[in-house]
Amino acid sequence: MCFCEPVSFAAGGVLIAGGAFAGWKAFKINKRYLPVSQLPTLAGLQQLMEGHVWMGVNNSDPSMIWWAAMGFIFFSWLIWPVWVPFSIYFLEPPASRRKLPLLGFALAGLVFGLILFVPHLFHPDWVNVRINRQSLAYEDTMFLDYLIPRWLTYLIYVFLLITPTMISTYLNIRLFGLTLIAITVVDYTFLSFAYISFFCFLAGLATLHLIYIIVWNKCCRECPEIFR
Repeated sequence: MCFCEPVSFAAGGVLIAGGAFAGWKAFKINKRYLPVSQLPTLAGLQQLMEGHVWMGVNNSDPSMIWWAAMGFIFFSWLIWPVWVPFSIYFLEPPASRRKLPLLGFALAGLVFGLILFVPHLFHPDWVNVRINRQSLAYEDTMFLDYLIPRWLTYLIYVFLLITPTMISTYLNIRLFGLTLIAITVVDYTFLSFAYISFFCFLAGLATLHLIYIIVWNKCCRECPEIFR
């Protein structure tokens, strides 16, 4: 997490435990919930990677900083734009007209994420982590910087991440999308000095809402025939 090593590991542990519990409940209630149930787990793994970034910074270990930062941005740029629309796609009723657009968002997220992530494997110097106001700032170079302004890259990313939640059949998934919008506004307005780190941490906490949806079987409201 953005503040310090112990908080990153603690947040990671809590989210992974929450994801394990959500997965167990999904298996018992309805297996359609399984992909969504693992968003807290993935967020927890990302926080553990950031904990290792802190370890590398605190120990002045460039090698650890690099591989841990690569792990962190692997989740940021590649996993989230794919897994969010895919998990919502999996949750949708079989006859839903939203399934095809959601699958399209997952494929677009995969392509976009690969464009963002893969070049860093060949350009280690593009990953630059520093401490700004006692938080981690990922000041990396992106391949798309050579083609479009950075703000447009972020706009595309946010669009691919949030739009799938807003077109879901289920009210609580759309409410989760509103939470992501609020996080984006707060992050851009107040936390721009370490925006990537803060966004991922706050979005990770927001996935706890998904545990609530699964435990209380909230999707049953819109589709009682498949979520009895």
